[in-house]
Amino acid sequence: VDLLGIRSIVDAIAAIERGAINPALFDTIGADWDIEERAIATLSAAGVDIDDLNRPVTTISGGEATVAALAGIRMRGADIALLDEPTNNLDAHGRTRVHDLIGAWGGPVIVVSHDLELLELMQHTAELRAGSLTLYGGPYSAFREQVSRDQEAAERAVRSAEHAVRVEKRQRIAAAERIAHSQRQGKKDAANRKYIGAVVNDRRNSAEKTQGKQRSLLDDRMQSAQRSLQEAESRIRDDDRLGIDLPDPAVPPGKRIAEFTGSDGRTIIIQGPERIAITGQNGVGKTTLLEGLISGVAAAPGTAAAVAHVHRIGKLSQRLDNLDDAASVMENVTRVAPHVPRVELRNRLARLLVRGTMVDRPVGALSGGERFRVALAQVLLTDPPPQLIVLDEPTNNLDLQTTEQLIDALGAYRGAIIVVSHDRGFLDRLRLDAEFELDAAGLLTAMR
Repeated sequence: VDLLGIRSIVDAIAAIERGAINPALFDTIGADWDIEERAIATLSAAGVDIDDLNRPVTTISGGEATVAALAGIRMRGADIALLDEPTNNLDAHGRTRVHDLIGAWGGPVIVVSHDLELLELMQHTAELRAGSLTLYGGPYSAFREQVSRDQEAAERAVRSAEHAVRVEKRQRIAAAERIAHSQRQGKKDAANRKYIGAVVNDRRNSAEKTQGKQRSLLDDRMQSAQRSLQEAESRIRDDDRLGIDLPDPAVPPGKRIAEFTGSDGRTIIIQGPERIAITGQNGVGKTTLLEGLISGVAAAPGTAAAVAHVHRIGKLSQRLDNLDDAASVMENVTRVAPHVPRVELRNRLARLLVRGTMVDRPVGALSGGERFRVALAQVLLTDPPPQLIVLDEPTNNLDLQTTEQLIDALGAYRGAIIVVSHDRGFLDRLRLDAEFELDAAGLLTAMR
């Protein structure tokens, strides 16, 4: 009842049934005497079967809790629904339920989210940037396309403005040379007494006035060209994208990387630089499967098992537990690349947007996005480079810009990738070779 937001009505009905006659209770109930029946029916229609509205929230899944909260907003007849990260930490099944409910919503919905799949359901996308809110038509993909077009136009404008500034500079230099030549000629004529003093003075004054006007005109034109350049440059977004050429991890196409075995005995072999996703509902053992892959610990009977056939494995978990918060960024990276010169490590870190004084700061003093970039750098800059990178829910709690940076980095990596994620938008952009769903019985089913 608390998630549904109907606690006060339910309590008022219960009080009246116990014999209370306070008029305020009747005012609270209004026409909602059947609120519990309607709540159960609404939840059932949304795929959540709960017959006891006083059931503790801890006994239902995260997806069911979110759906119940959304159902409550709908039941209360809210004019507008405001949703803050409604799919965070939900598995694929929970996300689908929330997506379906929001997609079928009858009224206005404002969503704050980093869920790319959810953002594709929106009719408009608003970007909050540098204290300003800009509204774009269409879902997130349309927003990205529009921003890309705007940036291309802005970059053309910058190139045009830079050309105009260069032209004005050349014209100023040419004008200065003409003025200097004219002044030298005037002095030469005066020295040769070609003209009498009064005429010389008149010609000098006239030339100086003309030269002053030319300088003023050229200055105005230069200032105008520089203002145009500044205005064009201000339209260039300062979104940082990763630009890095990673070392070759030496993973030929036929090399056996890992294998997964379902509880039914069927085996899946990962070969060469394949990109594999493991999906499934929360609690079925996906993280345990990855931990077994990395540690080599045998799986429990009746569960899925994983075996790695390479030793150079990089791990990026949602907890970022490979980082030493007390050590500096450089110390964390040096630990996995002890033979790489520090100057070279600084250059590589800079290409991963870990730069400046940040390199010497303790990891524990960094923001969440900065810590993630350090953890990513630690994996990618390991020397020798990992032949397999394992990622466990890497986009959980990441903003969209950091997610884009992760996609850039993984796009540059030439080894094998195994990723567990519920983020369908993220998975769709990884260029996966295969996807397998793990269920509670330990079975692995090919999904693509």
